[in-house]
Amino acid sequence: MVDLYSQYMHIKDEVDGAIQRVIDSTAFIKGDEVAKFQEELASYMNVKHVIACGNGTDALQVAMMALELNPGDEVVTTPFTFISTIEVIRLLGLKPVLVDVREDTFNLDPSLLERVLTERTKAIAPVHLFGQCAQMEEIMGLANKHNLFVIEDNAQAIGATYSFSNGEKKRAGTMGNIGTTSFFPSKNLGCFGDGGALFTNDDELGERLRALVNHGMKQRYYYDFVGVNSRLDTIQAAILRVKLMQLDSYHRARQRAADFYDSALSAIKGLKVPARSNFSTHVFHQYTIQVPADSRDSLKSFLQEKGIPAMVYYPVPLHLQHAYGDLGYKLGDLPVSEGLCGRVLSLPMHTELEDDQLKYITDQVRTFFKS
Repeated sequence: MVDLYSQYMHIKDEVDGAIQRVIDSTAFIKGDEVAKFQEELASYMNVKHVIACGNGTDALQVAMMALELNPGDEVVTTPFTFISTIEVIRLLGLKPVLVDVREDTFNLDPSLLERVLTERTKAIAPVHLFGQCAQMEEIMGLANKHNLFVIEDNAQAIGATYSFSNGEKKRAGTMGNIGTTSFFPSKNLGCFGDGGALFTNDDELGERLRALVNHGMKQRYYYDFVGVNSRLDTIQAAILRVKLMQLDSYHRARQRAADFYDSALSAIKGLKVPARSNFSTHVFHQYTIQVPADSRDSLKSFLQEKGIPAMVYYPVPLHLQHAYGDLGYKLGDLPVSEGLCGRVLSLPMHTELEDDQLKYITDQVRTFFKS
């Protein structure tokens, strides 16, 4: 699914040199590379504050801590995503309220938001899934109308650009009160371990977030908040500085692979290629097709027999997961997400895919549907 070794070999000298610089400095925690990476990522994202942290899940938790949400407050989010988004809501004693997604983009459907809002609703946490933005203009409009916070889970779409109807453009993760991301190795901008970051244009929030990830300290040994220990280590920051310079070229490589897939697969009856919205660029963290539910697992097995990895993101929607059964949802409550979980299949998508590999993959998919 991801060829990190080949990617590394293209930037080996730069990465090795970056790691060696950190070793020579022995500043393994909060070294200069962290501060420089934060500044460079802030410039790339066109956002005032970037606060690096230990991982993407921590970023979500710290974001909700910074907004001073109270136990029992409701946070609206999607059931069709990785577990972190609702996991941190529950860990903080908040209540996740789940809204179904759009079948075409897999992202939260803003037309369904208003009907779930209550006096306890305090925030909306849209997820920019698989590489393109949720409909942030509608989400932000509703949030402003009801005085709600917006926390963007941008773990899968860093670098995507959203276009508002007035012509304004913003990066994914910079439109809400706080944005979060993950630098897990397989992400579009991934390090060689765990890492994450938070984004905000609010100076007060930026100061609070920076303290929260470092035990709640603004000044050493003086604690202004109850915080956590969630820091991006210096070696990871140094690696990310190298990879950030390549991020746009990585996106182009992913988009080229997606174009190949689209061209080769779009005519197959019963198969849907990923939709591309007219308001967001798509950076293709995943290339996720939809096929009939009675064919999906057979196709996955067929591809694996041919040496082609394929993954189901995600097999069970969050509202039907055992750990969250006490939320009171049942089968049929969120039918679009439930249906997608039976139909989606992600094909290999990374920066190193060559035409012969793409041709082999798509030839095998076509063979399956002809048989």
